[in-house]
Amino acid sequence: MIRIFFLVRSLGAGGAERQLVELVRALDKSRFAVTLATFYSGGALRRELDGLPGVTVLSLHKRGRWEVFPFIWRLWRAARRVKPHIIYSSMGISNELSLLVGRAVGAKVAWSLRTSNVDFSRYSRLSLWSFRAAARLSRFPDLIVANSYAGKEYYLAHGYSGKRMIVIPNGVDTHTFRPDPEAGMRVRREWGVAAEELLVGLVGRLDPAKGHPIFLRAAALLMKQGCRVRFVCVGDGPQKYSAELSALASKLGLESNLIWAGARSDMPAVYNALDIACSSSDREGMPNAIAEAMSCGVPCVVTDVGDSARLVARPELVVPPGEPDALAAALGRLLTLPPGERSAIGEQARDRVVHKYRVDRMARSTENALLGLLR
Repeated sequence: MIRIFFLVRSLGAGGAERQLVELVRALDKSRFAVTLATFYSGGALRRELDGLPGVTVLSLHKRGRWEVFPFIWRLWRAARRVKPHIIYSSMGISNELSLLVGRAVGAKVAWSLRTSNVDFSRYSRLSLWSFRAAARLSRFPDLIVANSYAGKEYYLAHGYSGKRMIVIPNGVDTHTFRPDPEAGMRVRREWGVAAEELLVGLVGRLDPAKGHPIFLRAAALLMKQGCRVRFVCVGDGPQKYSAELSALASKLGLESNLIWAGARSDMPAVYNALDIACSSSDREGMPNAIAEAMSCGVPCVVTDVGDSARLVARPELVVPPGEPDALAAALGRLLTLPPGERSAIGEQARDRVVHKYRVDRMARSTENALLGLLR
């Protein structure tokens, strides 16, 4: 058995965390004994791993950002008990810590990189320092896994070593995320959306990187053009930013046509409630929400960031980031198609995910990469 020790900040709802959970669930437990350690306790995704055979989940009980040395001591003790062959970390400071602890316990070290085109002016100075430090340290891990080709290019352009860097795209559980009109109708009834109404949705946390203001302005343009359509934003975020977005929606006159759905745990049903899914992000690696929506047979319009265009593979549904006019035009073209043509685009989207982005493909590629470290 190969002992693998995953390290992640938390198991809160997020794209990177979702992919880690999917990977842990899909790994071959006859070959890998898995320990997953989190900085912080709890998290919305934690319960999905409880009781999973071959998987141990433990919290290092970090007490806050500035608890450093006692936390590192607990991390080292946990890794020493497990005696892992491989430490696989997921983003940010967990990558640097995995290098420190991995070398101390004699394990191979794999890093995960999950995004591209980060605007550090939106985040703390510590985030920028950590990014620069990781670039200098990137020649030391035994493997670096980027989840997108755009992400790999971005990190290489910013000083990361490419010697051991590979790309393994995100994976989707296509059995869970599948067309289910009945589940979609239940959600539409909950939201007060009639079966004949068109519904466009943006799924993502309320974060500046997700481009909600661009989505709202595109929605307002479509309303001015006379489109009979409703909109929904699914996800939550900081109260201050949420209030800013709500104020912008009111200013744009969207109150009666916009639903703020908050965070949801029934995402397959949510995607099935949509006629069109949208990503207005100004940075991404590979957007989970779009891949999941496609897997549910929902046509998608995306901004040309990260590997979004590669994922959708339909140039007419890809627009430049930060341009609400272009986003509204692409959405408008889909909205005015006959329902049968729009459904056909959704069916083709699902076929693409099933053939290229299934979670088992991601897991087998990861297994092969990790086994290569031990040969």
